[in-house]
Amino acid sequence: MKPLLKPFLLATSVAVMCSCNANNSKPMTTDLATVIHDTAPHNQEQYIKVALLLDTSNSMDGLIDQAKAQLWKIVNELSYAKCNGNSPKLQIALYEYGNDNLNADDGYIRQILPFSDDLDDISKQLFSLSTNGGQEYCGQVIQTSLSELQWGNNQDDLKLIFIAGNEPFTQGPINYKKASELAVEKHITVNTIFCGDYNLGINTYWKEGADVGHGNYMAIDHNQQTVYIATPYDSEILQLNQKLNGTYVAYGNIGKEKIMEQKIQDTNAAALGEASRVSRTVSKSTHLYTNSNWDLVDAVSNEELKLEDLESSELSEELQGKSPSEIKAYVAAKEKERKAIQEKIQQLNKKRLHFIEANKTEEDQNLEEAMLSAIKTQAKRKNYQW
Repeated sequence: MKPLLKPFLLATSVAVMCSCNANNSKPMTTDLATVIHDTAPHNQEQYIKVALLLDTSNSMDGLIDQAKAQLWKIVNELSYAKCNGNSPKLQIALYEYGNDNLNADDGYIRQILPFSDDLDDISKQLFSLSTNGGQEYCGQVIQTSLSELQWGNNQDDLKLIFIAGNEPFTQGPINYKKASELAVEKHITVNTIFCGDYNLGINTYWKEGADVGHGNYMAIDHNQQTVYIATPYDSEILQLNQKLNGTYVAYGNIGKEKIMEQKIQDTNAAALGEASRVSRTVSKSTHLYTNSNWDLVDAVSNEELKLEDLESSELSEELQGKSPSEIKAYVAAKEKERKAIQEKIQQLNKKRLHFIEANKTEEDQNLEEAMLSAIKTQAKRKNYQW
């Protein structure tokens, strides 16, 4: 597993532990309060909301590669999370900063994606990133994510910022302390990931940024490659991925395009190695991989669409000319088939994870594995379980 993921999961889980208990502390006063707006409607459904702020200056190619490679492992780990018996939904937002190709008037900052549960789109956007030299304004990108994103009003949601980079945390016109304090006021945790030497990150205020933001400071070698353990179950999981893709029933204007996007992101994962392909397939078998906006099976299962409301022109080719009862039966059969495939993938993944655990060497037992072990132990005290 690459280093970016485990620090991500460490801070995610530590902050998760706090989110199960509503924070009733009084708001802090700050002169940045006027820049914040939160227009999201109150939603009682529980969410894990993650804003990932990536430095895309010249030296950060390794960081981007890790983010692309570890997306599916992150999703898989979070899919097991439960708080008070509930499985939270996941939304991820993406920002890039510190790139000369970005607008200087905006602080060399760009919102790549607002909060989204479209995992294929998140993968697509990560694969679109490129690096170029620039100015890295950590305080400003934190403030921008606070003001632009719809974080919602539910204090039981887990709200996390992860900012990764390698330049001093103090750069730019916005004081990082003010921005991080404002995040805490909004019940948002700021976690910092320094790409380089641990002590250098401390000396350049990355740890202080996390301390002020009530988050975790982590340092990684962003250029380190990961050694994966192949398992006897990988091949069968990948075969099931092809069958799983066959259960998706596109509808609407974007249906055909999204079917193609699903295959493209399968290909992107494959380009990173077999382990990434397997992790993505496992993600597609979890409740976090949902596509109600273009897939009839998810839309009907999630009660976000009634088949009788669809126009004939919105149906895919395989449903053209079918009666309403035939369409209903077709979608129901695909749902049943998908659930069976997803259950089989989950069963194989359990065996796969046991195999990996049993075949680790002493060299594989790194700081990251120790972090995950500690997280799960501590999380039990805070009502979170995996």
